[in-house]
Amino acid sequence: MKTFFRIIIILLSVCYPFIVYWGLQHYDAGLLLPVILCLLGAKLLAGGSQRPERYVIAFTLVGIVVIALAWEKQIGLKFYPVMMNLGFFTLFFSSLWSTQSIVERLARLKEPDLPAEGVAYTRKVTAVWSAFFLFNGTLAAITALWTSDEVWMLYNGFIAYLLIGTLAGAEWLIRQGVRRGR
Repeated sequence: MKTFFRIIIILLSVCYPFIVYWGLQHYDAGLLLPVILCLLGAKLLAGGSQRPERYVIAFTLVGIVVIALAWEKQIGLKFYPVMMNLGFFTLFFSSLWSTQSIVERLARLKEPDLPAEGVAYTRKVTAVWSAFFLFNGTLAAITALWTSDEVWMLYNGFIAYLLIGTLAGAEWLIRQGVRRGR
């Protein structure tokens, strides 16, 4: 049951831009905001206690509430991708100053005896993902503040996922080449 609940939460998270777009076409943002906050709360509760993503989700929840109260409810709803990217940027970028970057920690789950070249590579990958999250979050903010709901949905519900997939795929291909070169 717990796995089913997590799958539903992941699907709802991926579909977030479409849900918000559809909701804003049919309902007032003030009615939609509590529903979305409940979904994000469920996502927060569905995560394990040691998962760094929990901090990102909590940061996002607080950010959406603050923006919705201080600015406008509709902007608060549309800032979910901005806050998620900012949270992941902070998580990845700050890990560059710790003994192990976030990507190194993930790599060590599969390869505990990661060689020095692997550590250096994971730091570069962490820096690239940090730059990506900053770039993607900036574009998400631009679409939330200065474009139509349709452009916001297209970027945050489709183009951003294509960019994430492209970066992840390119990194995987490069990693295979790096491994063969060892």
